[in-house]
Amino acid sequence: MKKPQYLTIIFAFLGLCLLWAFGSTKPRKHQSAHTHEGHQHEVSDLNAELLSTSFSIDSNLLASQQRLSEGYQKRVEELNRILQSVTDSQEKTHVYHQLSQFWKDTGRAFIPFAWYTAEGARLENSEKNLNFAGHLFLNNLQEAGDNELRKWMALQAKDLFERTLQVNPDNDSAKVGLGATYIFGGISNAPMQGIAKIREVVDKDSSNVYAQMTLAMGSLMSGQTEKARERLETVARIDAENLQAVLLLADIYERQGNKEKAIAWYQKALPLADQYPEMKAELGKRIQDLK
Repeated sequence: MKKPQYLTIIFAFLGLCLLWAFGSTKPRKHQSAHTHEGHQHEVSDLNAELLSTSFSIDSNLLASQQRLSEGYQKRVEELNRILQSVTDSQEKTHVYHQLSQFWKDTGRAFIPFAWYTAEGARLENSEKNLNFAGHLFLNNLQEAGDNELRKWMALQAKDLFERTLQVNPDNDSAKVGLGATYIFGGISNAPMQGIAKIREVVDKDSSNVYAQMTLAMGSLMSGQTEKARERLETVARIDAENLQAVLLLADIYERQGNKEKAIAWYQKALPLADQYPEMKAELGKRIQDLK
């Protein structure tokens, strides 16, 4: 096992990260445009932000469709025609859901899947679905192949979390998600904006694991290892089976040269990694190497 890296542990090993973490730069002619009859989005701010990115959802949707077999291309075209023709909001939402499920299950393309999921959520203006779509983008930021795509995804997440909070200003999950988007999305030169939003949640409820983990990750990324360790130990006290926190604590102590504590935390991780056989085997090797 290579020497653990913070982000490697979070992104590659776990796949159950708490933090991670779409739109065109100009109005679109086809059905996925932000403004539809009966579907007026508050898009001026988002569109202005998207002008700073070179990523185009239109180009991505077209390229994704062209990679499909002829039969599946016809299916997508049919759904697009239906979406353009219907005016009822519920009918449009239903078509968005169909497109979302197609790209998730058949087309197997994340960006179209997330995009149509988000468009459906925006049209419904449902707190639950807006928050889900926001986390969908945030949780997959690390998969973005380039900075422009990552920024575009982060802006989509930001918009969705802000819409969630318009529906319910007390949604702590959306508050933390919005803060994480500022910290990890590269959309702001003032990451303290994000940290402040998350601290609001922690100040109200110090046992909020999601908020504590997000702040811990922010501390790690800014080199504040001791602050991160304190928050991670808080998480481990609240949730002793939090594999992410346990692994990060093991890694921190190993980096600090404290082999005894590193081994202890890696050993705590072993039973938590039962459903990840390869990880468990590598953890066992790591423990032996440290001994």
